[in-house]
Order: sequence, then C-alpha cells, then structure tokens
Amino acid sequence: MAAEIVNPRTAGGADTAGRPQRNVNDLERNGDGLDPAFALHRGGKMAVQATVPVRDTADLSLAYTPGVAKVCSAIADQPELVHDYTWKSQVVAVVTDGTAVLGLGDIGAEASLPVMEGKAILFKQFGDVDAVPLALGTTDTDEIVETVVRLAPSFGGVNLEDISAPRCFEIERRLQERLDIPVFHDDQHGTAVVTLAALRNAAKLTDRSLGQLRAVISGAGAAGVAIARILVEAGIGDVAVCDRKGVVSQDRADLTDVKREVAGFTNKSGLTGSLEDAMKGADVFVGVSGGTVAESAVASMAPDALIFAMANPDPEIHPEVAHRYAAVVATGRSDFPNQINNVLAFPGIFAGALKVRASRITEGMKLAAAEALAAVVADELSADRVIPSPFDERVAPAVSAAVAAAARAEGVARR
Repeated sequence: MAAEIVNPRTAGGADTAGRPQRNVNDLERNGDGLDPAFALHRGGKMAVQATVPVRDTADLSLAYTPGVAKVCSAIADQPELVHDYTWKSQVVAVVTDGTAVLGLGDIGAEASLPVMEGKAILFKQFGDVDAVPLALGTTDTDEIVETVVRLAPSFGGVNLEDISAPRCFEIERRLQERLDIPVFHDDQHGTAVVTLAALRNAAKLTDRSLGQLRAVISGAGAAGVAIARILVEAGIGDVAVCDRKGVVSQDRADLTDVKREVAGFTNKSGLTGSLEDAMKGADVFVGVSGGTVAESAVASMAPDALIFAMANPDPEIHPEVAHRYAAVVATGRSDFPNQINNVLAFPGIFAGALKVRASRITEGMKLAAAEALAAVVADELSADRVIPSPFDERVAPAVSAAVAAAARAEGVARR
C-alpha cells in the first residue's frame, strides 16, 4: 500500500520539536463560522504586480533582453539614474528580526511576517509607498547590519521594525553611518512624532505651551527614549524618564549607555525615586511600558493633566480612570479617542524623504512631521480630537510635504 502523503500546512500532529500542530482548517474556524483574521491572512496580504505589460515579443524585448541592457549600461555609467529607471526611489525595506513584536515580544522572524506584511500594506495604503517585508533569520547585531547594508542597493529607504532594545539603537546608528538612504526605526521615531503632535494640540487646547509642561515617561525602551528626545528638541519644560527601578537620573550606577545618555538630557529638576514620585505635580504622563499605574499616582498630577497611556491592549492608566483627572486622554487603542497610531507618521515621512531622495531622516524632518500632523486638526480641536484619524486623507500629504521641505532646508535632499 502506498504511503499516505501528509500536507504539513493542513495536518495536525507535532513538528520536529515536538510541538503540537493545529490543523489549518481548525485555526480558521471560529465557533460556527470562520475566524476573519485567519481568513484574511490566508496566502498572505501582499503580491508583486508588474507596472508594465508583457503581451508579446516586442514588450518582452523592452522589459527584458535586449532592451534592459541599455538601461543597465546607463546606470553603470551614471549610478544616480537608478532612481529614475528602477523602483529604488519608491520602495522601502521593512526589516525585522522578530524580537520585539508589539504585544507578542520575541516570536521569531517567521512569526513576525504577518506584522511586516501589514506594515508594508499600510505604507502603500496611506503613503503610496511600496514596501517589502524582510524578516531576517538572525538576532546578531553585526549580522543584521551587514545584511541590510548588502541589501540596500535595491531600496530607497529602510524601515526598522520590532527589533528589541537596546540593540535597535546600535543597529539604527550603524546603518545611518554606512548608508546614504533614510534609515528609520518606527518603534522609536514614529511613536515619538505622533506623540509630540498630539501633545502640541493638547497643550494648545488647555492654553499652555510645551515649555510650560513637565512630563513623565514610563518606559525607557525604544519608544520612551525617542519620545524623550523629541520632546526636549521641541522645547518641553522638563521631562523625566522612568524604568522599572524609577527615575533615570545621573546619580544611578546601574544605567546602560543609552539610559546614561538619556539622563544627560532629561530631568533638569533632578528628580529621584519611583514613577509615582515623579508623577506628583506632573502635567503630562506618557506610558510606553505596560503595567498599571495606581489611581493615587494619577490623582497626584497637576490640574488639567494630559495622560497618554499607550500600552496595548491594556493602557497603563485605563481611560475611565484617566478621565477623572485629565483634560485630555490618549491611548494606543483604536476603540478610544485620540489613538497614538504610528500610521499617522511613517507613510508620510518616507513619502517625503523619497520624493526628494533624502540621504537620511534628520531630527528637523521629524519635528516638521509632528508640526504638520498637529496642524491637520489644529482648527478642529476638542478633548476627543487632538490628533487626526489614520483615515483622514489630509494626513500623509501634509506630513510628506513638510518632511520634503525640511530635508531641502537641512541640505539632505538630492532633488
């Protein structure tokens, strides 16, 4: 009798590591119906589509040999022509190692692919930027850097995604040093840009300037560090960053290099102690850490507090509690007003950078993006509307134009 051929995608049993395997059909069932998440993801969320026809031998001879040789030779003679005659100037590599996937943690490269595909389709949907997900089979910093450097000739920009701290800081820095295309770690800078935009409008709504505010950030990872940096660049009155051990201050001997740097440009008032200590009298709370903040700490904040509790799916301070004390409340969730969503930033930032063939994304370009994003709803402000909806069609064009103008002003534009 012939051996039965089993399809590993649809069969149960166990894998080579002894882990139980669920039948694909079982995964897609949800009670009596289909689970819409699995149904949507079957076969992936992306495809490659040609932009030119290949209908006959004439088309073939132009799209491929021999016509393509003319274009290759021209690019070899004038390398900058690669932007005009290939997709390079309009495509971004979305690069991850799967070590810090939002809400899931270190799940590995292959398991991160659905998120990277999602990121790529958001680039296209909201910024008309093509993107290719690249999940790398290594977590070694040197290997990641070398791999991306070798892939870079095919892309106009690199979006680093879901790479754990503190490696993400070094990877981004080293790639920026070695590449002449924009490198942007969205978990850091996208979050920071949207946070600043929302905070600008929240301050305006409560008749204050950024310079009048003292902020506390819960979380000293990628997002927390970037938010602290952009708030200082934007002129915040003061900001203290807190990790699990309390305020990141210069008197602590247990700081990493990154946190030591943070301590150097934050906490002008010299706060020490716990997160709760830092929150006493603070005007702003920004949560990018998870965990739960006691209501007593929230109650100790200054009047008309601004609370951005952005952990997902469970905010550090539940909106119901936050509204008892705050003038403006924001979260990372789509089912509450004022969602701090990175999709408001990264499509427009890359669209603007690619438009002018920027060699990098500067702090000035990030600040310009935040100002443009805030301006979209500046005349429509309310406590439930300090940031636009991701589906507001004004967002990406406004951010893109501001970023392009800033790139030209800062001398990193090449067209």
